[in-house]
Amino acid sequence: MQQVVLQKPYFHLSNRDSPNFQIVIGIDEAGRGPLAGPVVAGAVALDPQVPIEGLADSKRLTSTKRERLFEEIKSNAFAFGIGLADSEEIDAHNILKASLLAMRRAYSDTTLVADEVWVDGDKDPGISEPTFTLVGGDAKMASISAASILAKVTRDRMMVAYADTYPQYGFERHKGYPTALHLARLREHGPCPIHRTSFGPVRDVSHSLFESLT
Repeated sequence: MQQVVLQKPYFHLSNRDSPNFQIVIGIDEAGRGPLAGPVVAGAVALDPQVPIEGLADSKRLTSTKRERLFEEIKSNAFAFGIGLADSEEIDAHNILKASLLAMRRAYSDTTLVADEVWVDGDKDPGISEPTFTLVGGDAKMASISAASILAKVTRDRMMVAYADTYPQYGFERHKGYPTALHLARLREHGPCPIHRTSFGPVRDVSHSLFESLT
C-alpha cells in the first residue's frame, strides 16, 4: 500500500485572517461503476491539530477499518460534506458529469470557502475556488483519502438501505456493481427505479423485456 502523505499545505489552525491558516479541502467520489444507485462524493478539510491515523485509499481498506475511520473523520475533521447524484441524474447527464455534480454538492455541503481544493483524478469539477487535480490522490493526500472514505461508506450504507426496498437484487452484497449475482438478478427481475438505464447491461435487459412484450 502506498504511504499517504500529509495534505499540502498542512498548516496549523489559527484565526481565519492569519496568513498561517489555509482551508484545504480534498474531494473524491465513490460509485462510478455500479449499475444501480447514486454516485456519492465526499469533501474533507482536515484539522492538523487532530491527525487521523490510518487514512488510505478507501478501496484498500477493510469495511471494518472504513467504518471506524468514517466516524473518526466526522468527529475530528475541521469540516466535511457529502454530495450525490442519483440514478436519474446519471442517466440524464452521463456518469462523468454526474460525478462532478456530486463533487460540487459535497464541496457546498462543507459550507466553507476553501483556499485550495484538491480533487482525486484528472477532472476539474468546476468549483470557483483554486482547484487542483491529483491522479491517485486517494493514496497520496490525506484529505482526499478521508473524502474517499466518507463517500464509500455513505454509498455502501445507502445501498444496504435500498436492499430493504428492493430485496430481490442483493444490493447489500454487491452495492450495485455488475457482479454475476447482480446481473443474474437483473435478468430475472428486470430493472428497478434505482438502476441506471443508460448503462449497457441495464439497457440491454430493458430492451429484451420490451421485445418480449411486443
